[in-house]
Amino acid sequence: MSNGLVAGLDALPAWQATAAVLALSFGSAVVLELVGVRLARRVTRRTETALDDIVFEELRVPLVVTVALAGVYVLTRVDSVATATLVDARTLSLFFGRPSLSIIVLVWARALNRVVNRLVEAVKDRGDRFDFAPVFSNVWTLVVLVGTVAVLLSLWEYDVSPLLAGAGIAGIAVGFAAKDTVANFFGGIALYFDDTYKLGDFVVLDSGESGTVAKVGVRSTTLLTRDEVLVTVPNSVLNATRIINESAPGRRRRVRVPIGVAYGTDIDAFEQLVVDLAQGTALVLDAPKPRMRLRRFGDSALEYELLAWVNGPTRASRARHELNRAIYHALAEAGVEIPYPRSDVTVRSASEGTDADGAADGR
Repeated sequence: MSNGLVAGLDALPAWQATAAVLALSFGSAVVLELVGVRLARRVTRRTETALDDIVFEELRVPLVVTVALAGVYVLTRVDSVATATLVDARTLSLFFGRPSLSIIVLVWARALNRVVNRLVEAVKDRGDRFDFAPVFSNVWTLVVLVGTVAVLLSLWEYDVSPLLAGAGIAGIAVGFAAKDTVANFFGGIALYFDDTYKLGDFVVLDSGESGTVAKVGVRSTTLLTRDEVLVTVPNSVLNATRIINESAPGRRRRVRVPIGVAYGTDIDAFEQLVVDLAQGTALVLDAPKPRMRLRRFGDSALEYELLAWVNGPTRASRARHELNRAIYHALAEAGVEIPYPRSDVTVRSASEGTDADGAADGR
């Protein structure tokens, strides 16, 4: 299409081709600014989200600039215009064509970078799910910068092959020198996409360490333990180990309290006593209701387990403590025996042992 347009302009005199191209390009830019922009602004104002407003505001200028400077670039490719000037076609392209394209590239690069950065600023405070958003903003800025430099060098006919080779070698060297940092960085991105945890979640690691997620960084994650100690764990380690998130999908957690009672106990009354006791405990939730389960017949006791729910994993230990105390006092008042292992020990004196041996020898 562009070749056909250039061929059609070549058939016109230089001044007519110039006037037609400039009138078309600058006229289109004015129409786009006065008509298209107003229509787009009306549409974006009707939406509830402000994200489309950000995109519109940042892309408005590049669109207008592109339409305006496209005519200048087209003029440098029209033979009738090039022959009518005092310079050759290469010089015309060097001072007008390539600068026009360069300005277009720079304007679009700046706009695309600002769009992402402003979108990140708009969503990063919407919840813990977007804590990694600034990381992607920095990565995007680096990608836009590298891509813009590569396009400009290619536009001005610079050979980028040596630069790419050097960048590849430098990347390999940096990768070996900072492999832990790179592993932590990509480990953090993997954790973000997997939605493994977020700020405020209570997690338990395979190593036995547990705590509340206090900070999620690019290289590491910080846990606040129950002992009020901050533990920093590299993201690469977290990405390679099993993580139990006790706060997901909901913060509610079940508490298990094992109880043993003697054989012969009225189990119906015992079960009702413990369930009523659990329902009266402040930390135990009313729904789901607490319930008792007879797990097995032990050597010296009927082994029960109380199942109750608490609002958050950090309350489980405190709830278990209060339930154990209340159950012990209640069973003692009700006369329900809590059995425990017993051993009978027979003590014999040395003389009794000798007499017994002698009598055995006489027989």
